[in-house]
Amino acid sequence: MQLDHIVHFTRTSPEASSGFWNDAGFHAVTGGSHKNWGTQNALMYGPDYYIEWLAIEDRATAEASEHPLIQQLRHDGRGFGTICLRSHDLDQLAKQIEDRGFRTVGPMDAERLTGSGETIRWRLLFIDQPISSALPLPFFIEWEETDEARIAGLKQKGAITDFNESLRLDALVFSVEDPAQREAEWKSLLGGSASLENCSLVFEQGDGKAKERLREVRFESAGQEIVFEQGSYQVPRFG
Repeated sequence: MQLDHIVHFTRTSPEASSGFWNDAGFHAVTGGSHKNWGTQNALMYGPDYYIEWLAIEDRATAEASEHPLIQQLRHDGRGFGTICLRSHDLDQLAKQIEDRGFRTVGPMDAERLTGSGETIRWRLLFIDQPISSALPLPFFIEWEETDEARIAGLKQKGAITDFNESLRLDALVFSVEDPAQREAEWKSLLGGSASLENCSLVFEQGDGKAKERLREVRFESAGQEIVFEQGSYQVPRFG
């Protein structure tokens, strides 16, 4: 299974988030609005994943939302939230996950309105679990378009450049109270392996004071740290 995207909650606008990363030498873009959730995002793509910086746009709508991800955004406020894994058949995956002893929420339809007026659609599947300081299990996405068509469209729009395609991930590092227990839980959910096709998942002992969350996004050939909205990115050094 592949990482589809990382969700990083922010209190900055998509314009400010993308501006921060562009000023740092990367290529990020504003995404658009989730009108039903009251949120908006900025995005930075890699060759087969992306990072989403998700912020509240309409507080009244976000406060009223019962969507699991928006509930977590309200709980966390800012910082790394969770990760999303890509599936091509959420209905089949939901059955498999239920057979492994987990309860699911969805699949549910979702969409985003871009600045150009285009509506992008997908479906989501969540694990039924309380919103808390414990590490959230990943959620799952199925895009309306094929991967090939979606990537081709993003390249045509300039969201994915040659630079973006060079940004390969090495590992996602999670800070948890009991690394062995958390890794076993994720292996059970994912059918026996906690490894993804496009990056490693690492569970490390936390200090017991902070929430159990993704702590660090580590790119291949990392040479510097960039801290943004309470999240650590180990990124390549340019020049």
